[in-house]
Amino acid sequence: MAGAPSDVARGKLRALINNVKGATMRRYAARDNAGHTLDCIKIIANPYVSGQFIGVSHAVFNGVLKVNLAVSTDLVNWTWVRELAGSNNGQASQPTIAVASDGGFVVAWEQEPNNHIKVVYFSNWTNLQAGVVAKSYDCPRTLSTCAEGTPNLYSASSTRCDIGHHFYSNCTVDREARGTLTNFSSWTTSAQSNVDNAMLYWGVKGNIGDRDGYTNYLGYNFGLIEGQYTANDWSSWRVFLYDYQTGNADTTTIKTDGGSTAFANPTITKTQLNGQNIMLVTLFIPSEGAAAGEAGELIYYSKY
Repeated sequence: MAGAPSDVARGKLRALINNVKGATMRRYAARDNAGHTLDCIKIIANPYVSGQFIGVSHAVFNGVLKVNLAVSTDLVNWTWVRELAGSNNGQASQPTIAVASDGGFVVAWEQEPNNHIKVVYFSNWTNLQAGVVAKSYDCPRTLSTCAEGTPNLYSASSTRCDIGHHFYSNCTVDREARGTLTNFSSWTTSAQSNVDNAMLYWGVKGNIGDRDGYTNYLGYNFGLIEGQYTANDWSSWRVFLYDYQTGNADTTTIKTDGGSTAFANPTITKTQLNGQNIMLVTLFIPSEGAAAGEAGELIYYSKY
């Protein structure tokens, strides 16, 4: 029986993701120049500054989670720009960023108190650097009475955002959801059991949480999703390659230099560095499954 048309592309992309040791560049336990960890970083190319990349991540400072903004030209060395959230409005974590289709940037993160998604719009690069917010919205929880967070942005503009997120189903396990924010004033969302099923197929019994997509590779759309095989066991976090054409997921066998075994909070970004096409991946390696010197944020990319 013939496979799906996306099979070849998915196989090649899976090989790129797995081969950390053979990547063009890799950096373990990544931090910025101010010493902040770059945990759960999402990286995009800056459309306003040639050759520059923007990253949003979180770090713990005096026991408080804060969202930070940093920039880089080589994806290895990161310069801290500013804090975006966490000091004055409650803890903030799990950020993501996208270039708005009508100009500027949309940033979303998991906001406390009352664990929920907060979405903000910056009208241009100058205002993002300065932390000047043009629009903001706190998404009300509708799927869980306990928590809804870890957002990703499938698409974004100043008037409409397509947002993936998790919800704490029955206040027991995280499951997938997808919602629409309209005009930064109206929020609707629904569970995505079809996405959950792609990971449940592989025996995931704990949380199904952070995800990133779409990334178009060789003409097909893919994403990465984290799944926890055993509830409350951080060493059991793994990353799955999700195929948007088939609705199925593949396991990954990520090989680091030291042999870390647990991986979470994935992002995947197709971009360019010095005119060369690269596939950029970031993963959080929890200490429970980390080889010596590898715990924390891993940033790596491969030319293709």
